[in-house]
Amino acid sequence: MQALRFAAALYRARFDIVYHGYVRRDPMSRLHLKPGRDNPYAIYDTVRAGGDLVPTRLGNYVTASYPICSSILRDRRFGVRSSEINGPGAPGDSLDMSFLDRNPPDHTRLRRVAQPAFSPRQIGGYRGLIERSVDELLDRALAKGTFDLVPAFAAPLPIAVITDLLGIPEADAGRFAKHGATIGGAIDGIRGLRHAAELKAASDALDTVLTDLITLRRQEPADDAVSHILAAEGDQIQSSEILPMCRLLLVAGFETTVNLIGNAVNALLDHPAQWADLCADPARLAEKAVEETLRWDPPVQRTARCAFEDIEAGGRVVKRDQFVITLIGAANRDPSVFSRAGTFDIHRTPEADHLAFSGGIHYCVGAPLARLEAVIALQRLAERMPNLRRAGAIRRRNATLIRGPIEFPVHADRRVLTSH
Repeated sequence: MQALRFAAALYRARFDIVYHGYVRRDPMSRLHLKPGRDNPYAIYDTVRAGGDLVPTRLGNYVTASYPICSSILRDRRFGVRSSEINGPGAPGDSLDMSFLDRNPPDHTRLRRVAQPAFSPRQIGGYRGLIERSVDELLDRALAKGTFDLVPAFAAPLPIAVITDLLGIPEADAGRFAKHGATIGGAIDGIRGLRHAAELKAASDALDTVLTDLITLRRQEPADDAVSHILAAEGDQIQSSEILPMCRLLLVAGFETTVNLIGNAVNALLDHPAQWADLCADPARLAEKAVEETLRWDPPVQRTARCAFEDIEAGGRVVKRDQFVITLIGAANRDPSVFSRAGTFDIHRTPEADHLAFSGGIHYCVGAPLARLEAVIALQRLAERMPNLRRAGAIRRRNATLIRGPIEFPVHADRRVLTSH
């Protein structure tokens, strides 16, 4: 009976989104459908035209304004709530993503446990692994000539790094990529019973790997993040909170970077002159290309905050328990803040910091690692594959909150294979 009620609520909600998106042309509904997957930026312009803070049909607010997004993300009078992040869950199942869906003081306590794994010293120690992984992946890709950028390069790189960080032995990159994409896609909400079953299977599979690892590290501590988390058990983190934190680090460590690399290469190949510029000076321009991608087409497109009290914002009063959906992808193209906001330009001198990694206390803890991986990936790609070109149509993942390609066929002429 519980499963039937869940299915009925799920399909009712889905029909509601389809009706309001395609029939009533509601912008927020369209963001959850194919138009939002194909080109959310056109929908963001519609939201922006409605004002700084726009009411939604569900009684909340949405904003495409950079100043308001930035202010709300940093305002301690707003917070997150797990039900908003996860959407309707499967019967008896709730995907706990640790401090990602916690407010202070729990958020502060749990983030403090995870933070040391992403310290400057720790991140710097991963440069060698990232460089070796990138070159090994490019060796294999170049040997093929034509390859899919996502499973051949963009996905296995962050998986190699995050599984090493956590201390997962003999990680199966393909399996982790599939499970990570399934869980990441569920942040948008569950699309149907089949999707719910896939999510449960993926979550169970990852939890089995992580539970076995936690058991191993209790007996044999090592110099990895899981061992360091376990060292804080009882004092800073409870036993029941360890698995969700490991799950969050694994999924988030994969999702951001794989989509950042995919979006960056997609943008660069769409702008051949800038790809040529990067290839001419990769050591200098790789970092700028990553930052411009984060501004222009970020992996995470939106998030939301719930008001803890009545708060004035954008000329309106946000009531307690109302949400404000902050459209990060729209804020990063706000023409009142960024000149030529809709133009991709790796030579840009930005007028403000982008919001791709959120802001305030929920600023992405893994941002330095994602940046380092993406910069090295783009630099080596430009150095070794200057004639990289498309070999087919890109296919985007079936999600709109997380944006990135799931299939990206490309070709590089093996005759220009360079040494490293």
